[in-house]
Amino acid sequence: MAHHKSAKKRIRQDAIKRLRNRYYKKSTRTSIMKLREMTDKPEASKLLPKVISLIDKLAKRNLWHQNKAANLKSSLMKKVAHL
Repeated sequence: MAHHKSAKKRIRQDAIKRLRNRYYKKSTRTSIMKLREMTDKPEASKLLPKVISLIDKLAKRNLWHQNKAANLKSSLMKKVAHL
């Protein structure tokens, strides 16, 4: 248990960040899943930049590794290109 005022504040801040990070990760995973399930190329190509932007934001915040983000983006771009 935290004894110092600053440690208690850090615990509160971490809880807020954890919830926010979970929300961003889950919404990104959901949008990736939607994109993978699409069969219509115009709709998929319209959604692709938004998904790539979400992935880049997660990589920038170090929630996902840069290589994971790059692999996801390239696989999604291949998927949309082959539709």
